[in-house]
Order: sequence, then C-alpha cells, then structure tokens
Amino acid sequence: MGFSEIPMILTFLVIGTTIVLYAIERFTIEIVALGQVVALMLVFLVFPQEYEGRLLNPADFLSGFANPALITVIALLIVGQGLFQTDALDTPSQYIVKLTQKRKWLAAGPLMILIGLMSAFLNNTPVVVMVLPILTAIAAAHGRSPARVLMPLSFITILGGMTTMIGSSTNLLVANVANQTGEVMIEFFTFTRLGLMLAAVGSIYVLFVMPRILKPRKTMAEEFQGQSGKQFIAQIPIVFGHPLVGSKAVAGLFPELKDMTVRLVQRGERPLLPPFENVVLSPGDTVIVAATRSTLTKALTDRQPLLKPTSSDDDRKEVENAPLPKGTLALAEAVVAPGSRLIGRTIAQAGFHAETNCVVTGLQRRSRMPRMPMSDIRMESGDVLLIGGDREDINRLRGNRDVLLLDWSTIEVPQRRYARRALGIFAAMITLAVSGLVPIVVAAVGATFGMIASRCLNVRQALRTIDSRIFLLIGSAIASSLALEATGGASLIASYLVDVADGYSPAVLLSLLFAVVAIMTNLLSNNATAVLFTPIAIDMAHRAGAPVEPFIVCLIMAANCSFATPIGYQTNLIVMGPGHYRFSDFIVAGTPLAIIIWLTFSLIAPWYYSL
Repeated sequence: MGFSEIPMILTFLVIGTTIVLYAIERFTIEIVALGQVVALMLVFLVFPQEYEGRLLNPADFLSGFANPALITVIALLIVGQGLFQTDALDTPSQYIVKLTQKRKWLAAGPLMILIGLMSAFLNNTPVVVMVLPILTAIAAAHGRSPARVLMPLSFITILGGMTTMIGSSTNLLVANVANQTGEVMIEFFTFTRLGLMLAAVGSIYVLFVMPRILKPRKTMAEEFQGQSGKQFIAQIPIVFGHPLVGSKAVAGLFPELKDMTVRLVQRGERPLLPPFENVVLSPGDTVIVAATRSTLTKALTDRQPLLKPTSSDDDRKEVENAPLPKGTLALAEAVVAPGSRLIGRTIAQAGFHAETNCVVTGLQRRSRMPRMPMSDIRMESGDVLLIGGDREDINRLRGNRDVLLLDWSTIEVPQRRYARRALGIFAAMITLAVSGLVPIVVAAVGATFGMIASRCLNVRQALRTIDSRIFLLIGSAIASSLALEATGGASLIASYLVDVADGYSPAVLLSLLFAVVAIMTNLLSNNATAVLFTPIAIDMAHRAGAPVEPFIVCLIMAANCSFATPIGYQTNLIVMGPGHYRFSDFIVAGTPLAIIIWLTFSLIAPWYYSL
C-alpha cells in the first residue's frame, strides 16, 4: 500500500463508519454527521491532497453547509411552515377529504398517481413542497400518521421523474453529457416507455406495501398533545353581528355547531336545555358547548370566528370580554394545582386575565361535565384549563403557583387571516421555479423572505422550522463526495467496475452497472454519481460491442434509485422532518424499492433493447 493511498482508505473508512452509525441509531444523526466532517478535516490535515490544482483546506469541507441545495431545502421547509401556520391549504384538503370520506383509500392513491405524472414534467422538489401540506392535512383528517404518506410522496415523484428527459436534473445532466460525446442522442421521450414500466412496478410497492412497512413517528409534543377526544366546556357569547345570530335549531341541533355538543343556551335568567326545538339564537344569548381542543382552535381562527371576544362593562363577565392578543395566539393546557387560590372561585372571581394577561377559553373536568355557563363554574383541583394568550404570557405561567402549565401542550394557533398572502407567495415561488425564470434557490429564499415580511410567520417560527438533522446531513454528504473525488476513491470504484465487467454479456453488464450506480447514488449525490459514471457506461458499451443508448438509460434509471437513504435525494430530506423519519426508516422502506427497480430493469431491459 502506497503512502498516497492512505487518504483514500481513510476516507472509505470514515464514510463506511458513518453509514453504519446512521443505521444503528445509537448516536443522534447530528453527532454522527458532525463527527464525519471533523474526521475528514483531520484526515486531510494530516495527509494534504490536491484538488483542482490546489490543496484542500478545512473550509472546503465546510462549504457544503452553504451549498445552494441545502439553502433550498431549508427555505422550502420554512415556506411550508408558512402555509401550515396560516392554514392556507385547509380548504383544498378539506374538499379532498369530503370527496373521499367514505372511501379513504381514494384520499391518497389517486392524488399520488397525479403527483407522479406531474413530476415527469416538473421539477420534483416544488411538486413535493406543493403537495406535502395537503397530504399531511388529509392524513390527519383520516386519522393516519403523516409518516405513512410522506415518504411514498417523495418516492412517487422520483419514479415519475424517471420517465422523461426533464423529469429530474439527473436525467438532463446525463443526457447532455452523453449527447456531447456524439455516441448517442437522448431526446425528450427516448426512455419514456421503459421508465413507465419501471415506475408502474415501483408504484405498486409504494402505494400498497410501503405504508404498511412505515411506522408512525411522532415527536414528544405530538404524543402529548395528540388528537384525543377529551372535551372542554366553553361558552360562546352571541352579540350583534355574530355569525350565529339567526341560527335555528334543526332536529334539536344547531347545524353551524355540528362539531360541538350544545349543552345549554343561557337566555337572560332562563336556561334552555336540549333537545332544542324552534330555538333561534339572538344577541344576548350565551351558548355553552362541549368540544375538543382542535374544534375550539378552529372556532377561534376562522375568518368569522365563533369565539371572538366581545366588549362589556361588566367586570364579572371576564370569560366573555377578555381580549385575545392581536399578534400570534398560542393555546396551552394548565391544571389547577392542589392548594391553588383558584379553587372554589369562578374564572371572573379569580381575576385570572388581570393577573396573567391570558384568557381561559375552555375548562375540562374529568369527573363530570357541568351543565352551566363556564363563567359560573367554580374551579376544583385537577381541572384542566384551555388557555389562550401571547406565547410569552403563556411561558410566564411556568412560575404561577396556582396552575401547572403543561409545556408540551403549547401550540400556536394558525393565523388564517393571512392565508391568502401565504398562498400568493407560494404560487409565485412555484411559478418562478417551474418556469425557469430564476433558479429554484432564488425563488425559495425569496418566498421565505415574503412569508416573514408579510407576517405569515415570525422569525422565531421560521428558525424553529430548520431541522438540524437535514442541515448536518446535507453538509456532511457534500464533504464526503468531495473527499471521494479528491482522493481518487470514486474513480477507483469506476475503473474496478469496468475491469470486473470485461467479457460478460451486455445483459449482465447492464444489471451490474445498475446495481453499482444505485448503491453509489444513495451515498453520494445522484448528480455527482451520474456525471462520474457517464463515460464509464459508454466504455462498458464499447467493450461489450453493444449500443450505447441502453447503458446511458441504465445509468439514468439507476441514478434515480435514491430511495435507501435520506441523503440520496433532495425530496427525501424535505419529507424527513415533517414525517419524523429516522435514517433507518429509509433503509427499511427504500431498499426493497431499489431492489425491485433493479430486478425489473434487469429483466425488461435486455428484452426491450434486444440484447
């Protein structure tokens, strides 16, 4: 072993160790990725290497953290958060849910197929960003975990992108490099029929098998908040101009309050109890309801909110007149503590709003559900209060001895009044990215600025969206790719493949080339792998005395098989955060798909090209 080969061997060792550590998940992804970058920097400090006419330095291995691909992914995640924060896609998702209410299998399946067709002609990344919030909302509405639909979303776009020359940047890159050699002419639909065959086989696995393999992954906050059916008592004061004025009970129920159980209508001193017959709500009424937290949240944030506070000079009606914050509203749950000063008092008597600047919007009592106005309920130890207020005011409840704040229950309420702004910014980003008028990184960063500047989300919400796993995964993957190229490791793999394949039939060579490229594309970027192997594919075709086109098409299909790791393709990284996936989830669910596509190609390609 020569001295010059030591850096290459150490680079292979670092990359191999990193992949193993990712898979066993004994350490966090952030620690492993950062350790990989540190190890590579140390290797090249001890064994300096030249690359493109100069010595590599530590800054080169850190340059991946400022890579346009990384910036694009982060910006797209922030834009998606803006859509989520404003519930901008609630209407289309609810429309799809309504259409598929009795046939849940239709909710994702046909939409996935449509997405696959779109990705054949559009860049995969904006397609995923556009559909991700809708699929997440549909999954939630049907009680499914987003983890069961988001990875299939990424994979279906990759499969769709395999069918045309512009389906992915990889296809275009390989076609351009191959066409420049004069050995072959790859056109728009050159490999469409073969790509459709592979995509069809892969889609069966993605749509019907993968959702059963994927395990629902939830953050601790989601596990705590959940979508439980526990209900809170809340009251809706009816004032002039309220959306419920004139609402009439039908068959004992109020259609406008279909997701709430109306327990009482207080009309002056007279309580009206269910079943309600010929009751028409009018100003001055107070409607007492039992509803889940999600229902109350929606009632607070609709364009015509049902729980919009009123103004009154009666200090004893604090439940009715306490003003909610004008900025970002957060909801949290808090338990009335043993020995609390609130025990035995109503919310108004306790002066909770005056002391904390927060509003009690609901009350839940596990032992029984009182049938009286919430403002008349005397609190007991163990009561759960649903509290609304500014995030900072909510946080200050941690030091309050009268209530025990359940930290993980705090979430910010969607700012629906900015939904149209968010949709406009999103549509502009997609239009610019798809049309090619500006690079996608410019469109994404511009949309990020637009979301924050237009108040669709604030800076803190944007920063919280940035997933440290994605940031470090991409940065370390780019550092690995640089190290492999600089040490000659990538070229060594390519030349070894050519030597091993010498003398075999074209069908065997195609299968071997596909397998090696499919492995490499999951470890390096698919574009780097495609460019590296284009001249190798041409050389293999010459040695086998076969046409060049099957080998170039083989390279394109294999370079798209980036299913087994989140670093394999940009869309995998985009869905990793929202789906709460682990590195091992991609290995378990994506590796079988890569094998299926490889075996299908190995069987179909020799027949298709008459080899």
